[in-house]
Amino acid sequence: RRQKKTASHAVTELENSKDCSPAGKPLLCPSHPTEELQLFCEQCDQPVCRDCVLGTHRQHPCDFPGNVIHRHGDALRELLRSSQQHVDTLEEVLSRVEEMGGAVRSRAEAVAAEICLFAKGHVKAIEEHRDWLLKQLEDLKVQKENLLHLQKAQLQQLLLDMRTGVEFTEHLLTSGSDVEILLTKGVVSSRLTELNSVAYSTHPSVDDRIQFSPHERAGQCCGYEVFGAILNKVVDPARCTLHGEDLHSARQNQLSGFTLLCKDSTGERMGRGGEAVQVTITHKDKRDCAVKPTVCDNGDGTYCISYSPEEPGLYAVCVCVKGQHVKGSPFTLMVKHKFREHQGVFHCCTFCSSGGQKAARCACGGTMPGGYQGCGHGHKGHPGCHHWSCCGQVKESSECLCGPPSDPSQRSLLRTVVL
Repeated sequence: RRQKKTASHAVTELENSKDCSPAGKPLLCPSHPTEELQLFCEQCDQPVCRDCVLGTHRQHPCDFPGNVIHRHGDALRELLRSSQQHVDTLEEVLSRVEEMGGAVRSRAEAVAAEICLFAKGHVKAIEEHRDWLLKQLEDLKVQKENLLHLQKAQLQQLLLDMRTGVEFTEHLLTSGSDVEILLTKGVVSSRLTELNSVAYSTHPSVDDRIQFSPHERAGQCCGYEVFGAILNKVVDPARCTLHGEDLHSARQNQLSGFTLLCKDSTGERMGRGGEAVQVTITHKDKRDCAVKPTVCDNGDGTYCISYSPEEPGLYAVCVCVKGQHVKGSPFTLMVKHKFREHQGVFHCCTFCSSGGQKAARCACGGTMPGGYQGCGHGHKGHPGCHHWSCCGQVKESSECLCGPPSDPSQRSLLRTVVL
């Protein structure tokens, strides 16, 4: 109805038109309304009438519908079977899609229930952790207040005793007779001396350093990992200690290091990182020679300080926390020359390793009778064990004690020994 070309056409349902149309009604040609479609044009693949064959389809191969229906009908039936298979497949896929839609909705509802349960448990864990933190804070507050009250009571009692002794002594000196002063002098002096010797702190016994760290791991609560901890420990640089084998000695161009352990005012390990650690390593003889160390925060109260000195000699090492030297800082670091590799051979005797050469020498100083300059088995001066030919060291995994020989003849002989 909306198209201009078919606006005036009569439209009926196919079922209604089938019921209303008379059976066997001939089909007329659209180009020749008075002629019945009795032929089929193979070239144009459409039914035609006799006038069409004489006209536009003159040169086209045409035949009666009864002669070609079997061929076109078979092809149509084959296409119908293929389409029917697709229909069955589509119906099956549609059924599976509908089932999957129901499964998705059911699964979404189950996951939503899991999310709600998880959130509920997480909220419960956070609330319990909050209550525990508040209780810990209250206990810490009560502990600090009790210590302050105890200190206050002790100071008040000491102040009362001091005032009593001062007032009594002043009254004795102003109102007492000479005999009375001399008679009570010993007791008063002893009491005042005792009061003056009482040790007391000029600062409060505790401080107000209570902090909350929201990013601190606090373990698990109700099966959930929670964060947030109350920090009441404060690092004390005077109690921080240094540890490590390379604390006072190192090698040139070799990576070395030591460990800083941070502690609080009570000597307990901090157990957390984040402190401001400064380390300087300066050569004592060469002011422009300094080593740039690397400080690694392990997050547990320990800090690894690594360095690689390029020059040998004495270095001054300063380790500070919050701008204050730690225990043992500053200290002296001795940087030795880089490890000297042995240039000789680790042998039993020069005679064997040199192939019997009489002129071969050995750094151990051993000699043999008969003009041999090197050491030999069982002879005087032989170390009695394997040793390095370059320096005489008897330990195989050791550092060479001497540099390369300056005498060309010795260098040649040593090279011969090595070969």
